Amino acid sequence: MSISIRNKIKNAYMVKNYSHIWPYVRPYWFRALIAVLITIPVGSMDAVIAWSLKPFMDTVMLQSEDFNMSTAWIPLLIIGFSFTQSMLNYCATYLNTWVGNRIAIDLKQTLFHKLMTYHAAFFDKRNSGEIAFRFNNDVDAACSGLLSNVKLFTTRLFASISLIAVLFWNSWQLAIVAVTILFIALFPLTKVRKKIKEIMDKTVSTGGFIVTHYNETFSGNRTISSYNLHDYQGEKFDNTLKTLFKLSMKMTRKTGMLSPMMHFIVSLGIALVIWLGTYLIVNQQITPGNFVSFLAALIMLYQPVKTMGNNFTAIQMSLLAMERVFSLLDDVPAIKDKEGAVPLDCVNSTIEYKDVVFEYEQGRPVLKGVSLKINVGQTVALVGNSGGGKTTMANILPRFYDIKGGSITIDGTDIRDVTLKSLRNNIAVVFQDNFLFSGTMRENILLGKHDATEKELTQAVEAACLSEFVASLPLGLDTVIGERGVLLSGGQKQRVAIARAFLKNAPIVVLDEATSALDNKSEAVVQAAIDNLMKDKTVIVIAHRLSTIRNADKIAVVNHGEIVETGTHDELIRKRGSVYSSLYNAQVN
Repeated sequence: MSISIRNKIKNAYMVKNYSHIWPYVRPYWFRALIAVLITIPVGSMDAVIAWSLKPFMDTVMLQSEDFNMSTAWIPLLIIGFSFTQSMLNYCATYLNTWVGNRIAIDLKQTLFHKLMTYHAAFFDKRNSGEIAFRFNNDVDAACSGLLSNVKLFTTRLFASISLIAVLFWNSWQLAIVAVTILFIALFPLTKVRKKIKEIMDKTVSTGGFIVTHYNETFSGNRTISSYNLHDYQGEKFDNTLKTLFKLSMKMTRKTGMLSPMMHFIVSLGIALVIWLGTYLIVNQQITPGNFVSFLAALIMLYQPVKTMGNNFTAIQMSLLAMERVFSLLDDVPAIKDKEGAVPLDCVNSTIEYKDVVFEYEQGRPVLKGVSLKINVGQTVALVGNSGGGKTTMANILPRFYDIKGGSITIDGTDIRDVTLKSLRNNIAVVFQDNFLFSGTMRENILLGKHDATEKELTQAVEAACLSEFVASLPLGLDTVIGERGVLLSGGQKQRVAIARAFLKNAPIVVLDEATSALDNKSEAVVQAAIDNLMKDKTVIVIAHRLSTIRNADKIAVVNHGEIVETGTHDELIRKRGSVYSSLYNAQVN
């Protein structure tokens, strides 16, 4: 690729980045502008200090009679300028931090709301640590790093311009040498970005695994203890840390020589200036005051350059983090409302799967032309061997995933033609392992209907067979249940989820093996709650224990992605050689 084409692509990408960030900067543009404007005098005052040394040093070196109180103002001027510079520097830092934090908060809000729009497959392919890094840590790295470095850049820019002016004012010959050395020292910075991008991407990925290790240790602490996995988990964590260490050292090898190299180059520049300056003084082309002023300005100009390699690397890391943030903002969720989608107000007649094809991975179909019709008010059970596609049939109805072929219709309308929000408002799902949020039992049940009255809440608790348990708690529904409901038993968690679904009062209920993980006593209580939930609803039951679905209006046997049998319990039992009768007899016997 030619240099001109690469430059065009780069410029186009920079314009795109600016267009992305501007909406987040715009509400705070005035403070951001003030922060930048403040850096002008902060940087320029370095030049005033260097410039003031000429008249002062000429008077001292020549032991002039003019060295009296009229000259003593110069040290006082330096003190005054330094104090003013320090205060302005504080103001610039405060404003940059304020603006940076506000932009970071706004970005995190946008990204978090976008995160909730992603479909299940997005989360299937990523770990929790990667999500935390991409949607949280990258924002902090981009905003805090970039804003602080913008301040650093603008301060040094104006300082450099004013200091270079002082250099030329004192001696144009020395200034040409000094500026040439400066550009030679800055040249290696042009190669930094390409070196660190690949390493940074790997570092982010590995850093995500660190967060995942902590999350898994927190959530799986009992499994770790019961299986004595402390050494195993510790070794996995140690290996991740070793990988991070190797990446860190690789980054140092790639970029660590920048600052030492630049330090050496500018030191050569200072040595050359001292040698040439001595020659010019001896030949009376400049005064000692010119030389001291020039040398002070040169050191002020060169000093930041010595460490600029590290700062420039940090800036590039911030820019790369911002690229990752913008890639998330550009990403379009795979499952979303299509243009012209209409709301689904109610379910009047049928739910129908028509030749449905679905695959999680390309070329490996899970459902192979499945067709099933469910009438309103019916209870339909999906049974079959593990991995046959039962749960998948339930997951594609509320569009957790989108199908690859065929259609799913409600009252004759394809579910892809209705809004996601209205579709999911009409479906209540009770999973085998229901997720409960940290907080109280009341808060978790009210997720089904935020504005429910106390009467509606009480009815939901009673229907879920929770009343007796709630009454036994000192704080009742306001009892804190811990993260993921860890303080509740399996049956209690299921009943809280059922109460939540009951309060939602959706016309379609999906029960995904809601009792399979419970003991007989808990199952009996939960089954009673489920029976209450199913009243006057269209129900899809995924059943592991076939004894729980004997009264279903229709049973569909799903094996290897196909529906191989349909009928009632009695019909399928009487059918000679039926798959269902084999499954049922295996459980009963």
